[in-house]
Amino acid sequence: MNHRHKFTHQTSRRDFLCRAGGGFGALAYAALSGESLSGESLFAADSENPAAVKIPHRFGRAKHIIWLFMEGGPSHLDLFDYKPEVNRLAGQKLPESFPRPVTAMGEANSPILECKRKWSQCGDSGLWISDWLPHHHAIADELCVIRSCVADGITHANGVCQMNTGALFGGRPSLGAWVSYGLGSSSKSLPDFVVMKDSNAMVVNGVRAWGSGFMPSSHQGVLFEGGDEPLRNLNNPNGVSDVQQERKLAFINRLNRRHHTGRESNTELEARIRSYELAARMQADAPEAIDLEHEPEHITKLYGMDQAETEVYGRQCLLARRLVERGVRFIQLYSGAGSKWDSHTNIEGNHSRLCKGVDKPIAGLIADLKQRGLLDETLVIWGGEFGRTPMSEKGNGRDHNPTGFTMWMAGGGVKAGQTIGATDDLGLYAVEDKLHVHDIHATIMGLLGLDHTKVVYMHKGRPELVDLNEGDFFAEIMET
Repeated sequence: MNHRHKFTHQTSRRDFLCRAGGGFGALAYAALSGESLSGESLFAADSENPAAVKIPHRFGRAKHIIWLFMEGGPSHLDLFDYKPEVNRLAGQKLPESFPRPVTAMGEANSPILECKRKWSQCGDSGLWISDWLPHHHAIADELCVIRSCVADGITHANGVCQMNTGALFGGRPSLGAWVSYGLGSSSKSLPDFVVMKDSNAMVVNGVRAWGSGFMPSSHQGVLFEGGDEPLRNLNNPNGVSDVQQERKLAFINRLNRRHHTGRESNTELEARIRSYELAARMQADAPEAIDLEHEPEHITKLYGMDQAETEVYGRQCLLARRLVERGVRFIQLYSGAGSKWDSHTNIEGNHSRLCKGVDKPIAGLIADLKQRGLLDETLVIWGGEFGRTPMSEKGNGRDHNPTGFTMWMAGGGVKAGQTIGATDDLGLYAVEDKLHVHDIHATIMGLLGLDHTKVVYMHKGRPELVDLNEGDFFAEIMET
């Protein structure tokens, strides 16, 4: 039978190519919107996909974030904020011209503690870095050091909470959750927000530090454990084939979706269903992503994985690079989990050990990202919940200091080799270009291309923002 009579519309080759090009555009839209070409959601048929990729408000060079969180409060006075006046006044009380700070242990009237570090001006930028971080000397020109950070929390609980969520008390989404909500997931088979810590100790406030607060639970961080198996149960049970596992998970998913019908407002249930779906995809792809055995020896040595002191954090930094390569948006690596950077006594022993553990891995991470062309699109952040005071505590330690401390950023569109802001002559108070935690969060969002005033989540009829309506984007940090 001749069927040619059915084709009644004649078309030119040019028209055909034009229509085909439009089809490719539809494919791109489907990928971004989380829908199939038929309009059917690739996820829940009757609910919006919270992980769908979203288009930023403006161009942002950063596509991923690696936050190197030094939990407990590293001493900026002994690492990045060189203050000769501290040693000149060592042993004396704080000058009367300085307002008396509120400290965690009430040591405001203690004598000033000498800094025993040797300092060098590093790279073409001349950035001051102490001898506690010798490997950082080689990456000085990649760093943008912010010496004027300010927070409100005076204890570890509210300091860690604010640095992660913007608030002193729990209940709000973490920054990683805001990024996941604002941009959506760029990986179909890995979590969008990953957390790792360097020991079995729990981070202060526990999982709330990377929680989703009042947002859907699908935006919360996923904790990767230490050791050779960061994720448990990736492999099938003994005697279960891939086909059997796929059929079992598909059956469970159908039951879950049936149960979810009529309960769409239950975000916890929706998150659990999505976690099952993600887990199924992870069984196929995650084992390869977290397998470091095939990394060449010169790369593992670059991260310090051949040395006992640097093996743990080096492994996590290398894994972070592999996750960035596979599309993970936000990765947080805790050094000193359980407030180990806290140094009310014996700061020399405490910081010597911890700095040695992170110095080479961090420098290796920056160098590796750069040589792979990933640093431009990966924003690396270093810092803790606050800094330390110039005054001594118990004779050989330093107290908490949220009124002026240091963080640094690298990559992700940040102007490298510069120093922003300043503290006073003793490093106690920020006095120039103060950046509050809210400003830091707004700036991070901006580097991702997100306008922090437009990433809004409605909670109980109230528009909620990452910065609690108190932050500003600090444009001077960007590379022009």
